[in-house]
Amino acid sequence: MALEDAKNEVDQAFTRKDPRGLSFENAFAGATSFLRRQYTKDMAGFDLAITGIPFDQAVTHRPGTRFGPRAIREASTLQPYDPPYGWGYDPLGEMAIADAGDMAFDYANTREVPTRIKAHIAGLLEQGVGTITLGGDHFITLPILRAYAERHGPVALIQFDAHSDTWADDDPDRIDHGTFLYKAIREGIVDPSASVSIGIRTENPDTLGVTILDAPSVHRDGIDATLTRIRDVVADRPVYITFDIDALDPAFAPGTGTPVWGGLASWQAAALLRGLAGVNLLGGDVVEVSPPYDTTGATAIAGAHVATELICLYGWTRRR
Repeated sequence: MALEDAKNEVDQAFTRKDPRGLSFENAFAGATSFLRRQYTKDMAGFDLAITGIPFDQAVTHRPGTRFGPRAIREASTLQPYDPPYGWGYDPLGEMAIADAGDMAFDYANTREVPTRIKAHIAGLLEQGVGTITLGGDHFITLPILRAYAERHGPVALIQFDAHSDTWADDDPDRIDHGTFLYKAIREGIVDPSASVSIGIRTENPDTLGVTILDAPSVHRDGIDATLTRIRDVVADRPVYITFDIDALDPAFAPGTGTPVWGGLASWQAAALLRGLAGVNLLGGDVVEVSPPYDTTGATAIAGAHVATELICLYGWTRRR
């Protein structure tokens, strides 16, 4: 959308006529759809849907990620004026991307939330789009993976996280953000032999066969070596990427429920995500952004950049 055209339009989340293209309107005003994309539930003609799941009732410590999707969208309004830096192509120009809004649910009926999440994502996938989801705590990834596996079979997983999330949990009724990967592997919807967790820095001896590239190894070995190991594990398998914002060191992302020092720097995360260009990406999420614990907004800004990089990776997969 040209700057001259934008002068005559307001709130492109509602008035945008072409789903492709950059956006030019005041970052400090208007509806805060992700990257100023069109708000719609109808995915006809779209390639990718951004959606929010503002659920945080599975946390072990500090709640607040229910406010994550709203904060990430607001932070994203700083980005849609130029193509994402360093990619060499414009995903906003090449893909039709919609903001499907947040999933509705009854906050007082947590038992129904897993089923609702799976149905919400499945409904978008059935319309022929991929999804990038804004969380919410990390539990939401489990029912999202169920929806993807139902459509594509067991997937490879690339997980950025301070925690492995493979603590044992064999109670099907428990909803816990620290056991999503344990259950996903036990259910057979994630293939651990083709999965890798990056940035880990908490003890958990049983990782169920997932390759662990902990934060010290990334710092020691560097970006290129880390990317080589990721690609060796994942190969060309259909892959889902989940990015827990606590993969970043609290210096870069203090607004999260379970911060752990010694994590990735934002530049390392950016280099790793961009270095994954060419993986067979099905979809992804960014979770655990908890705005109440970061008055600067830096964590939401990081979350918005992660989501944008996932969009770039998704578009790159379609260009292959």
